[in-house]
Amino acid sequence: MPQASREIQRRLKSVRSIKKITRAMELVAASKMRKSVSRVVATRPYADAAWRMVMSLIPKTNPSLHPLLDERKVRKAVIVVLSSNRGLCGAFNLNVIHKALQLLKKEGWRDDQVDFITFGKKGAQILASLKRPIIADYPKNDVTASISEILPVSNEIIEGFIGKKYDEVCLAYTDFRSSLRQEPRIRHLLPLAKPSRFLGQVGEAPATDGKDVSEYLFEPSKNEVLEALLPRLIEVQVFQAVLESEASEHSARMLAMRNATDSATDMIDDLTFAFNQARQASITAELAEISSASAAVR
Repeated sequence: MPQASREIQRRLKSVRSIKKITRAMELVAASKMRKSVSRVVATRPYADAAWRMVMSLIPKTNPSLHPLLDERKVRKAVIVVLSSNRGLCGAFNLNVIHKALQLLKKEGWRDDQVDFITFGKKGAQILASLKRPIIADYPKNDVTASISEILPVSNEIIEGFIGKKYDEVCLAYTDFRSSLRQEPRIRHLLPLAKPSRFLGQVGEAPATDGKDVSEYLFEPSKNEVLEALLPRLIEVQVFQAVLESEASEHSARMLAMRNATDSATDMIDDLTFAFNQARQASITAELAEISSASAAVR
């Protein structure tokens, strides 16, 4: 067999092996995606309702009642970036980092005015390569099973804001829309008294249809209600963003592996065609040599 044919066969064997791997990874990602989507769908109405309730309550509440409502001049901001632990998910991680860096330009913040907290290995690696200040890097499980797993992150931003270490806290994550559509988003978290400036997101105060609800009944007292409610609200929003990010990650990986499998199939077809051409050329050359030798003998 000619050298060219042997080389094509080696490449065919390699591409077929890669195709099996990408196909298996696609199936695994699809299974994880279905589980992640079920968790997102189950928790999204609660997170949405809790946020909208507080957004409608805050305009009727004195900001001095709780430090998480304190709106002050931004001297130091922090962006919490949610990413994946592993790659092979297309531009998933780069898109959320790009969205976070866009926020700096939009708000007019200087580079030394913004710190980053990362939740996921890939986000930390990308930000470190860009020489961005990472003040905390929290380990992330591939599947976040309960809200207790994100408490270190939420406690960090709550304590940092209350202690005036940060004057504004934002969350950069990927919002799950469908298996084919995932959108990087910025969620404004703190201060809670500041209305959301990022349109098209959960977090804007709901419309009242012209009806003004001017009174609320707080039991046992406003301070106790806000003290119990507001920190839990931040925890729920961070947890929901993590679930959205995980569903988006598995969807992006499933799509990336499907595209890789399709590309491997196309490559196998091209290599098989090239191999058949090389083999046909080899057979034709051998027949020509036999014919020439036979004619010379006669």
